[in-house]
Amino acid sequence: MTTHETVLHPAAIIEELKKNDFTHVVWLPDSETNFMYHLLTNEPGLDLVPVCREGETMAIAAGLWVGGKKPVVLIQNTGIFESGDSIRGLGLDVHQPLVMLIGYRGWSRHGLTTDSAARFIEHILHAWGISYYLIETDEDADRISLAAEEAERTQKPVAVLVGSEFGA
Repeated sequence: MTTHETVLHPAAIIEELKKNDFTHVVWLPDSETNFMYHLLTNEPGLDLVPVCREGETMAIAAGLWVGGKKPVVLIQNTGIFESGDSIRGLGLDVHQPLVMLIGYRGWSRHGLTTDSAARFIEHILHAWGISYYLIETDEDADRISLAAEEAERTQKPVAVLVGSEFGA
């Protein structure tokens, strides 16, 4: 495999967001997504909305959606645990077509997953009836489009698990 096939670059994610007409990225920046932060702050087509806690992302995304915008939420899997009631009340119960990009912290396709955040996330998404897609490389980034289409069709949140660290 070439480097392009085995790495996920922030630019590939941003291109998919732009392609799907997302207007805002509601996000709690962290050290693992630093590359993405720098690109997003310089991207005129997407407004970055930083939050203090992951639980705020769903309410902010719901407000943007009610106001006619198309937000995407970008948080880590641990943030989904904190956001549970907001996902239930502001995503599922109001039928918000929301794409959630979720950092799959602790997950590895190459061995035992010891991080409980990685072990629990898929079970939590299943329990809530939230579909999800996995992306690990630039070639997988088009799954964001699949998630956006599904969110619009079903009028409910859809997750995209980001299963690799971003490359430079």
